[in-house]
Amino acid sequence: MLKHRGFPGRLPGTDHQFTLRRANPRGVTPLVRRERYKDRKPADRRADAAFFEALWAHFGPEPFVRGNLDAGRLSWLFGREVIPATDPFDPADYDALLVIDVAAASRSFPDVFEEGSA
Repeated sequence: MLKHRGFPGRLPGTDHQFTLRRANPRGVTPLVRRERYKDRKPADRRADAAFFEALWAHFGPEPFVRGNLDAGRLSWLFGREVIPATDPFDPADYDALLVIDVAAASRSFPDVFEEGSA
């Protein structure tokens, strides 16, 4: 499992995890698309935004390896802002390649892109 050095481990001041310390000995947790309903807690929305901002700052529009990125946190973005970079795609592989869908991400997290263009 590739460890993304310099990537934040969690949202500061919370228990919202962004990375894993070690591979799961019982197998890789697969990525699944989770629905983000309008009534989600503000803290969960902040965690999504902070995680996406870290992804964008760390990888930009280039494909990246899933590695030690937390499957639970990544699943909130998977299928919308973060999509498979290869076909076929194995959602239960630490070496799977992902990429940010810039068009979808700019609609979901416009603040991240406004800061970069200023």
